[in-house]
Amino acid sequence: MAIELGTRLREARTEAGLTQAELAERIGVSRKTINTVENGVFVPSTTLALKLARALKTRLGTDVAFVGV
Repeated sequence: MAIELGTRLREARTEAGLTQAELAERIGVSRKTINTVENGVFVPSTTLALKLARALKTRLGTDVAFVGV
């Protein structure tokens, strides 16, 4: 699931025209955090998943598929 989540996060971030650094700055985390989520190394907490969804203008369980997080 983490890899699928990472792939969908990367796709949503790219579609939004954001770099990892830009997304990280918007939600108050490091670029490395975004990178580890996108690479399936780290599954975000619910709080982080909500911040990501808000920054990418999506909802949990839809475009970015944060289902089960």
